[in-house]
Amino acid sequence: MKFADVFIAIVVIAIIMLIIIPLNSIVLDMLLTINLALSIVILLTTLYIKEPLEFSIFPSLLLLATLFRLALNISSTRLILGEGYAGAVIETFGNFVIKGNVAVGFIIFLIIVIVQFIVITKGSERVAEVAARFTLDAMPGKQMAIDADLNAGLVDEQTARIRREKIQREADFYGAMDGASKFIKGDAIVGIIISIINIIGGIIVGYKDMSISEAIETYATMTVGDGLVSQIPALIISTASGIIVTRAASDSSLGEDFITQTTNQPIALLIAALFLLMMSFFPGFPTAILLAFSAGFGFLGYKLYSEQKNIETVEDMPIEQEVEDMRSPENVIDLLHVDPLELEFGYGIIPLVDVEQGGDLLDRVVMIRRQIALDLGFIVPVVRLRDNIQLEPNEYIIKIKGVEVARGKVLPDHYLAMDSGVASGDIEGIDAIEPAFGLPAKWIREEQKDEAEMLGYTVVDASSVIATHLTEIIKQNGHELLGRQEVQALLDNLKETHPTLVEEVVPKLLTLGDIQKVLRNLIQENVPIRDMVTIMETLADYSIMTKDTDILTEHVRQSLSRTITNRFIPERKAKVITIAPELEQKIIDNVKQTEFGSYLSLEPDIVQTIYNNLSREVEEFLKLGMQPIVVTAPIVRIYFKRLTERLFPQLVVLSYNELEDDVEIQSVGIVRG
Repeated sequence: MKFADVFIAIVVIAIIMLIIIPLNSIVLDMLLTINLALSIVILLTTLYIKEPLEFSIFPSLLLLATLFRLALNISSTRLILGEGYAGAVIETFGNFVIKGNVAVGFIIFLIIVIVQFIVITKGSERVAEVAARFTLDAMPGKQMAIDADLNAGLVDEQTARIRREKIQREADFYGAMDGASKFIKGDAIVGIIISIINIIGGIIVGYKDMSISEAIETYATMTVGDGLVSQIPALIISTASGIIVTRAASDSSLGEDFITQTTNQPIALLIAALFLLMMSFFPGFPTAILLAFSAGFGFLGYKLYSEQKNIETVEDMPIEQEVEDMRSPENVIDLLHVDPLELEFGYGIIPLVDVEQGGDLLDRVVMIRRQIALDLGFIVPVVRLRDNIQLEPNEYIIKIKGVEVARGKVLPDHYLAMDSGVASGDIEGIDAIEPAFGLPAKWIREEQKDEAEMLGYTVVDASSVIATHLTEIIKQNGHELLGRQEVQALLDNLKETHPTLVEEVVPKLLTLGDIQKVLRNLIQENVPIRDMVTIMETLADYSIMTKDTDILTEHVRQSLSRTITNRFIPERKAKVITIAPELEQKIIDNVKQTEFGSYLSLEPDIVQTIYNNLSREVEEFLKLGMQPIVVTAPIVRIYFKRLTERLFPQLVVLSYNELEDDVEIQSVGIVRG
């Protein structure tokens, strides 16, 4: 165990034992001195911290300090009633306050206790209670604001995680302070009760050996001294508690903030000086004192006012310089930044984005990034959301690298009802086209939602429409979002667990750009890249024989056969389209090799024939509601995909080697050339 853990355990046990074990006056003096010094340390710590969480141990420390003080109270009471003497510290405090007059001394002691109990303790308790309540109520809003900043690209993942942890710690801290403030309140009450017991018990015990007046004087002195020795540290810690719960987060300590903020308005000092000057003319007031303080406040206010005017003059100069800098042609460079992914929307869609208006689109965008990471295995860049007054109120556009790739319209206060082929009736609404998949749909009112669902329609809100559209656009164009920096991040993550594998491939066998091309090829055909270990091991095996990234991609796809099978043929049975053997041979014969790689060169009439035959087969599959899948020989797959991807970008083209052995396929269509 660490020394600190052992030490604090010993301290806690020792405090509890103080309640039971009798102490002599010398040991009690030492412990009382430690108690007083500890309270001063706690107070000074609260003055120098910049935010409450820097002293997050305060609630627990408050409990230990209160328990320690009560244990000393019990020990001092035992000595006062048992021996009539509780050490030099208590006796000195009692004589200092009483000064020969027991009644006055006792009244002063009661005033100190009442001030602590009613003013400081009650105030601290109320502030802690309100702070805890408001902190807990504000937690959801703060967390959503962090998600919004993360989604807008203002902070990164690590910063967002730190800010979330800080919010949780603030809630825990103020909740603990709300309960810990009850310790101070109970301590003040117990202090009064113990003082009454000491007085009454002392008179009863001392009456046997001394007169009533002597007993009252002796035990009153000890009681007042004991009360002061315990209540002064309690008052100090109570003040520290009030300071820490009223302390707002700042970049400076309390002292620095006090000087800065109180001297920030010199006019207030000048008015105070004028007020003191006017008071000096009234008879009976100490004229000399008032004039001295009036002159001091006036001088300080004038000095600060002059310095403030000088600072404002100096600050005006950089503003003019900044205007000149903005006119400088070099500042155009700042305009060249292009966001990888943007979602712009008209002002009518703002309620869907604004958290304060109940919008959840920001949360949905965050979930999209997580979904893509789990599905395809790469981190989508931060989606930049911004309003655009040039768009129609309910219109939105999606941009990739500053260029529009998709556009759509929604009605924020309506629901989109889509007929997936099972709807049993018609429903009134505004005709529309679902933007993600191009399905016919209708915008309906909220009160029609239940009716539409009963009729078999798929009903979604406007935020879901935009989120689904954005998800599909990211999947279709994910390969464009995977840059070298993103690939390097994937390799750095893999290097934490497989450093040898990464070092073998990059840069000894392949460059970062080569890895990027292979990963892009996979993502472009909707193949996940989460299994980076298998991908890199395959590249390590085959990059010795070839540097052609297309060929390397085919080897990787074959290594990912289980992943590809589960993704495209999850039921292990499928009806597919195959390619005629003569066409496969024709494709193989027309592959041209160059120093930059290989490509397919076919005559235009053959290409047109392939397109016509493939279109006919794909239409038959779509009529049956099945996903068209083309299965071909491994050496042909990449070239057939490149040949047809312009006309059929979403067509799935697989090779026999990419399918698991237990997959059953049935050819129901053949493409001929």
